Amino acid sequence: MEQRAFKINNFDLLRLLAATEVIFDHYYQHLKLPLSHTALKIIYLFPGVPVFFVISGYLISASYERNNSLKNYVRNRALRIYPGLWGCLLVTIIVLSFTGASFLNKQTLAWLPSQMAGLIYTPGFLAGYGFGAYNGSLWTIPIELQFYIMLPLCFVMAPKKWINQWFIALFLVFLALNLAYQLVPLSEQVSKLMRYTFVPYFYLFLAGVIFQRLRIYQHNFIYGKAMYWIVPYVIFSLFFFDRMAPAYFTVIQYIFMAFVLLSMAYTLPALADKLLRKNDVSYGVYMYHGLVLTVAVQLGMVAHINLFIVIAITIILATLSWVLIEKPSIRRKQRTIHQVQ
Repeated sequence: MEQRAFKINNFDLLRLLAATEVIFDHYYQHLKLPLSHTALKIIYLFPGVPVFFVISGYLISASYERNNSLKNYVRNRALRIYPGLWGCLLVTIIVLSFTGASFLNKQTLAWLPSQMAGLIYTPGFLAGYGFGAYNGSLWTIPIELQFYIMLPLCFVMAPKKWINQWFIALFLVFLALNLAYQLVPLSEQVSKLMRYTFVPYFYLFLAGVIFQRLRIYQHNFIYGKAMYWIVPYVIFSLFFFDRMAPAYFTVIQYIFMAFVLLSMAYTLPALADKLLRKNDVSYGVYMYHGLVLTVAVQLGMVAHINLFIVIAITIILATLSWVLIEKPSIRRKQRTIHQVQ
């Protein structure tokens, strides 16, 4: 029988593709460039942020369950997210200082520690820089941190004999909360506050947790069957993109997409290692493209910078981040995920 190892998968490659999708999205959005309706539907076939959330739930829950202690779990999560973030913040301060921003003010004293802790926001003194945010992609960092906090709490509260049922119930609860968030009229202030909490997105993370716990990847309808999932998914997404209420469409699409991602991860599962050689620059690509775009707007280069230049500069910065900061930090993590079979 074919060996189906948990750790041999394409998640690194999928995360890189997701980060690239976010570049496409933000390039047209932040530079205010025209985009056809058909192109919009294609870009949103695999929306990057939901992809990250599903994969995060899958891999982090596996790591947590096989960790020796909560201390190791916290240490591993911190080593993955903070060094790269701090490097990005340092580069951001240097670049923005040379392109019209000044950090020599009292607000910086409160802002910088908050950013280093992952509590991302744009301060008043940077509101007029670029497209109005010093980095439009970092808003998900606080969401991920909330996921990291919620995961151990969910396991602690879970009935020992009914853990899988517990997570399925949680998934349904947060799925309902997501629909309520989209369908129930809220004040602008409440809606903005909710947007930066884990609540509207936690069902995606939980979908990954459930897939991991149930070992769905081993089943014949998932393993090696990516094309059987991709084709109907693409047809559904393109056809119903503007034929269904947005709230219901996104929920159905994202759940469908979660199955597609899992099958893609375990179809030709060694592909990512062959292409990337265990180099994971997706985090850097996700972080640095926002900086590249906002600097381009600030310098009035919108008419002169094309998408491929943005991608090239981003990949260079992301590669430097991986080699100099992220990879050395990851080597210090307590190994847990690679023990899973």
